[in-house]
Order: sequence, then C-alpha cells, then structure tokens
Amino acid sequence: MTQQTIYVCSDAVGETAEAVAKATLRQFSSEHVRIKRFGHLKSEDEITRIVAEAALTGGFISYTLVQPELRELMKAEAMKAGVRAVDVMGPMMQAYIDTFGSFPKREPGLLHSIDDAYHRRMDAIEFAVKYDDGKDARGIVQAQVVLIGVSRTSKTPLSIFLSHKGIRTANLPLMPEVNPPVELKPAPGRLIVGLTMQAEHLLEIRSERLKTLGLPSSAQYASADRIQEELDYAESVMKSLGCPIIDVTNRAIEETAGIIIEWLNK
Repeated sequence: MTQQTIYVCSDAVGETAEAVAKATLRQFSSEHVRIKRFGHLKSEDEITRIVAEAALTGGFISYTLVQPELRELMKAEAMKAGVRAVDVMGPMMQAYIDTFGSFPKREPGLLHSIDDAYHRRMDAIEFAVKYDDGKDARGIVQAQVVLIGVSRTSKTPLSIFLSHKGIRTANLPLMPEVNPPVELKPAPGRLIVGLTMQAEHLLEIRSERLKTLGLPSSAQYASADRIQEELDYAESVMKSLGCPIIDVTNRAIEETAGIIIEWLNK
C-alpha cells in the first residue's frame, strides 16, 4: 500500500498540530501514514511549496499559524490546489475573540516561551529525577505530590509526567521488609497518592520485566504469593495514611495524572 502523508505546518515548533495529528492516527489503522512536520514557517514561498507537495502526494495539511496573513494564505493555496487543510488553532482563537472580545498576541511559539512556568517545569523535572524511587526521604517533605505503591505500578513514569506539568513529585516504593520513612505523613500542601493494581495484571508485568532482564520467571519477584503479600501490605500503609488510592490497572498515565491534578486543584 502506498504511503500517505499528513503535513503538519506551524510558524512555531508545530508540536500542537502534530499532537492532534497523532491523536487522530491512533483512531485508524494508520501504519501506512506518516507525519511530516514543517516548523518556523515565515514566507509565502514555504507555504506554496508545502501545499504543492501535499497536492502531488495526495496528503492533507494540519496547521497552527498565528500570523493571520500566513493563515489566510494557507487557506487560499490549499483551496486552489484542492488540498484539504485543517486549521487546528484558528477556530478556537476566533471563538475567544467572538466570546470575550479580546485579540490574540499573534506571537508564534508562546507555548514554549521561557517564562516562570517554563522554569517551574524544569525545576519539577529535576526534582522528579532526584527523588525518584525513594532515593532521598527529604524529597517527600518538599514534594507537592508523593506517589506510593509496590514495584511496577507506574510510579516513575507518572512522576515524570506530572513534573512536565510543573508539579514537584516524589515517589516511594512500598515493601513489607522496609518500614516507610517518618517523613511519609499527611501534611498541608502535600498530596500523598497510593497506586495499586490488580494482582493478575501486576504478575504479567513483572514476568515480562524478568524476561527482559534475562532472569528466571521463577523468581520470587513475580510469584503470585509475593505479589499479593506486597499489595496487602501497601494497602495497609495507604489506609493508615488515609490517602486516596488509584487502581492503575489498564489505566493510561495521562488519565491517572488527570485525576491527581484534579485533586490538587480542589
């Protein structure tokens, strides 16, 4: 089957339009579709050239152009060439203008500008790495969110995801042989969240982990009895703390993060 192309165009980086395109591709059998991104577009010639290529290959265009003259040119050139062009940001900006009576700054790349939010995000990422997996109990005191749970319940990837939202996140593994640090207790400004998983699913994940590491599947780490023991212990710790618990079985990181962010904003 001939490869098909979605052309992502932006006068900034193009991550927004590409993210929408990727989300769309997940809804289809799209192994023969590629995304070709063009960022920092500034001239009419660049847009004309991209539209011509899209017409030649039979693809379509997804674009986020905040400069009105470039946006209008894209519409006109695409219509003239018979190419479908999707304006990802334009309708939203127009809705904002129509509803709130304000006008956009028309500055490309504001999403990635280096401002206070950017620095908070970078600090949070460094924090998540430094205090991953209970490396230093001092992180528990300084964190906005502390994730606790047994091994392989997505604590680390969830910490990193939350850090990209500017949230200082530490995580701590729970094991029956190790008492939780004294720092692990409810405190103002800190949200402790317990992560759990169905035992059968956790068994599958740990077995695959052992296989990846070249270790025998008979290891205690992936035994049903050991997993149940760990989950029971973790549940007792979470209940003693009175913290909210999320079952992450078959739950996407983004969904779990969304729940935690909602709790933070209450």
